[in-house]
Formats: sequence, structure tokens, C-alpha cells
Amino acid sequence: MGKFFAPKDWGRLLTAMITPFHTDGTVNYAEAKRVARYLVDEQKNDGLVVAGTTGESPTLSHTEKLTLLEAVLSEVGDRAAVVFGAGTYNTLESMELAQEGEKAGAHGVMVVNPYYNKPGQAGLKAHFQAVAGATTLPVMLYNIQPRAAINLETSTLLELAQIENVVAVKEASGNLSQISDVIRLAPEGFRVYSGDDGLTLAILALGGHGLVSVAAHLFGGSLKTMIESFETDPAKARAIHHAVTPGITGCFHAPNPVPVKTVLSGRGFETATLRLPLVPASESEKSRILELVEQSDAALKAR
Repeated sequence: MGKFFAPKDWGRLLTAMITPFHTDGTVNYAEAKRVARYLVDEQKNDGLVVAGTTGESPTLSHTEKLTLLEAVLSEVGDRAAVVFGAGTYNTLESMELAQEGEKAGAHGVMVVNPYYNKPGQAGLKAHFQAVAGATTLPVMLYNIQPRAAINLETSTLLELAQIENVVAVKEASGNLSQISDVIRLAPEGFRVYSGDDGLTLAILALGGHGLVSVAAHLFGGSLKTMIESFETDPAKARAIHHAVTPGITGCFHAPNPVPVKTVLSGRGFETATLRLPLVPASESEKSRILELVEQSDAALKAR
């Protein structure tokens, strides 16, 4: 399924990839390959996260997730990192997905905080330990309190970072003080990725490594340039940040991934279909989404 990507080779920009569906609601694997190719070749992503929540993973079956992973690996796995979204609120299922993802050839797994059941810090630690122990793949933790209803506290994360194959965290807590502590206290080589497009520049300033993005579906090349130029030309990075900010706002003007799928649909991709409970953007939402994305497109072209 393509060469193995060690943790250091995941790169600095990964997109949490959307999942295309046919109009009847079944997964469109051929279009998933096309989107993956576009994200790597045209949007300059170093890697992709497949079957994450941006990919509507809570509505995908076990088989659909693995078939999607195999499709993306076959298309771009020889030139981009493909990380599998194995996290659910069911530890046993997450362990099984991690094992199956490893068999399929994934280059790593991402494991989100168990959502809805709010297990507490001891439960979080045990959950992540169990999943990491079920695979030899490198593991990226995903801390997103706004969606999971529980925060992965820094003390818990630091304990988990001692596990050999727990190598990174996607930080979407929105708490810059916490993220600063994680970067300051984590073991050498442990990588902190921004999980919030709009906070990426701030997280880079704190010492973050990169971004797991939604907006890179639309602004990947610019976001990659921002990340790569930060150390040598912070003024350039700052200018790109300001230019993409309206578009990032547009990407979250309706529930994710509705805006991104809406914009890509208008650009010729078969991404208009969503699975309930997500519904298409209203006409007013669509108008505002496109307006904000166009603002960023114009600002980037004017640079």
C-alpha cells in the first residue's frame, strides 16, 4: 500500500479529509481517490487524515472506513502520509480499527477523545493506552474539548507521551495556555499539531510543529507556505494568516464539513451529499460561505 512513513515523515500540513458520497448516500470511493489526489498534488498537503470527524466518521461503518483508507492509500500512499481516524467512544472498537488500519497499510492512527461518555482523566488515559497498545503504528492523540465534552489535561497527555508509539497530538482545545504548556513540557520529538486553522500561527509561535487542517481543502498551498516560512519570514507568514482568515471563518460558518463540501461541490467535485444528521447549507449560509472564501482568494491573489 505504499512506503511506510515514520512519524517524522508525516510532514507539517495534513488535511482531515472529507468523505464524498454518491447522491444515494453510499461512499463514493472513486471520488475519494480524486479528492486525495487533489489535496496532495494541488493543495500541497504532506499527508491526509482519513475517516476523521471531518470525514463524517460517526456515520461511517467499520467496513466503509477501512475501504476508504485502502482507496486513499492506493491513490497517494506512496507520496503522502495517510493517517487513519481510528478513534471512537468505544475503546474496543477503536482498538480493532487501529489493528485493521495497520493491516491495511496506514502510516499512523489518530485517536480522538471519546465523545459523549465523558470518561474522566483516568478513563481517557486508559482508553488511549489501550488503543496505542493495540498497534505498532505511531499514534496521534486528538484533543478537542468543544466536540468531545472533555479536555485531555496536560498532566494526562504528558503521561501518555511516555508511551513509545504516542508521538503527537492534534490540539484543538482552543486553550493557548494549555497548548503552550504541552509544547514546553512534552518529551523531545513529541509533535504538537494545531487542530484549529485560525490558531495555527499562534501555535507555531509557541513551538508547534504543524497543522491538521480543514481549510487546507481550499487553501492548502498558502497554509503550507505560512507554516514553512514562519521561522525565516514571520512577516510573510503573518500576511498569509490574515489573508486566509476570512476563508477559515467561512469553513466553519455551518457545521463542519458542510462548508468545505459546499465549496468543493461548486468547483466540480462530487461532494454535495452529506449524511444525516448533517444537512446541506441553506441558501443564506451558502452565500456567506462563498463570500468569505472569495475574500481570501482575492487577498491571496493580491499578495
